[in-house]
Order: sequence, then structure tokens, then C-alpha cells
Amino acid sequence: MSEKTFHFITGLPRSGSTLLSAILSQNPRFNAGVTSPVASLVNAVIAMVSAESEWSSRVSTDQRRALLHGLFDNFYTGCDEPVIFDTNRGWSARLATVLDLFPQAKILACVRNVGWVMDSLERLYQSNPYENTKLFTSDAERNTVLTRVETLGQRTRLVGSAWAGLKEAFYGEHGASMMVIDYDILAQRPAETIGLIYAFLGEDRYPHDFTDLAFSAPDYDERLGIAGMHTVRPTVTFENRQTVLPPDLFEQYSRLSFWNDPAGSRCSVLRVGQPG
Repeated sequence: MSEKTFHFITGLPRSGSTLLSAILSQNPRFNAGVTSPVASLVNAVIAMVSAESEWSSRVSTDQRRALLHGLFDNFYTGCDEPVIFDTNRGWSARLATVLDLFPQAKILACVRNVGWVMDSLERLYQSNPYENTKLFTSDAERNTVLTRVETLGQRTRLVGSAWAGLKEAFYGEHGASMMVIDYDILAQRPAETIGLIYAFLGEDRYPHDFTDLAFSAPDYDERLGIAGMHTVRPTVTFENRQTVLPPDLFEQYSRLSFWNDPAGSRCSVLRVGQPG
């Protein structure tokens, strides 16, 4: 089995996971990037050997565990860094699997007021007026801001599925292995936030430069049909702005930020104003 240390980045879209990866990647010990296919590969292997599959009785639990370990080892073949952060929003709903495979793993969950998540996605949509992004599958879904936001919020779609998985992890028995990182505090106080993340990971601090972070994945975004989805500006800054959503719609989704009331959760939660 691999001698590398695996951690996981998950959470909501448009909530700082690419920014966090860009920061962490400055450390020569760390490998972090945009969404990887490993979570999808894990799901596919489990489906192939589970109940109702013709192979279910032929593949033991130990063999299944070895197969999944092999996915990580082989996907990251050639990766020289000893610490790997695999990013996928689907990991929130797979914490039992992740922590059985890698008991010492930590999960970094990036969150943001859901109203601002929807606002950010709507801004990206409007900035690509000559493209039908893959985020929507029909004209009925992409017709207006109301249908676009409603579609993204469904429990099987981009925002809704990530939100549901995150809520499961947030209140679940494995929450102690997860730190919830609010985008606002990461953008406003990056040095202090990264310091707390290093402490959570049990890693020695690294002198990050928050003014030299230029990062993008244009090929990945082109396949989604939404340019700029994974672009990080050179300097970490927080931008105050007015939402492009109708006020009632923005307020509706802003009420979904359950991590602001962490009663019953085992997670570590970072919020604006906490570091000092």
C-alpha cells in the first residue's frame, strides 16, 4: 500500500476549494488540484462488486479495500509529493469509506453562504452568454435565473447534492475528522486560516505567499462549458458586492447555511472573526 498521506477536500461549489488547493500547492510537500475522478472511480468499483452484482460473492471486503487502495496508488503514480489532497464534492457522502481506507485522513470542507454560491454560479453563467453549459440539460432548466437556481439546488444536482452530502458528514459520526472552512474567512484572513488548517492536519507551517497564486484549469472548464469556473486570482482578496439574484431568491438560499449553528456536530468550524 502507498506510503503517502492522503487528505481530502470537499464541500460546496464556488466556496474556495480551488483557492485552497492553489495555496496548499505552494508547499513542495503537498499535491492539490481541481476535482479528480478518484471519487467516481471508487463509486464505480463499489457498485460493480455490491449486492445484485454477479461479482458480489467473489470479491471479499478485504479485496474491495485493496482494489480501492489500488485506485489511489495508481492514479497518483508519479506524484513525488508525500502529502496528497484529493478534491471531490462527493467525498462528503463517502466519509465511512475514506476513513476506513485512510484512518488518519483529514477532510477539509469548503463552505459559503448558499445564497452567494448561487450568486457566483449565476455570474459565471451570465459571463458566458454564447455557451450552453453542461450544468443544465435543457432550455427549460436554463431559461431564467429562477429555473437555473432551482435546478442547481435540487438534491441530485451541483449545489443540492453537495449540500446534502456535506450536511450528512457535518452531523455524522465521522465529523471529528472534518474541518469546515468558510470562504469568507479564508479570503479575508488567509494566513491565520491556513495556520489553523496546518494545525488540524498536524503539519509544520510553510511560508505561503498569498500574493502569487495565479491558477486556472481552462481545459477542465471548457469541458463544462463555463469559462472561469476554476480560475484563482493572483492575490487572495475578499470582494464586497451586490448580488445579481432577486432579493427573495438570495434570502431563500442564504437560510440553508446550517454550519452557522453547529449544535450536535463533531466538526471543527471556522467562521469570520474566529482566528486571532
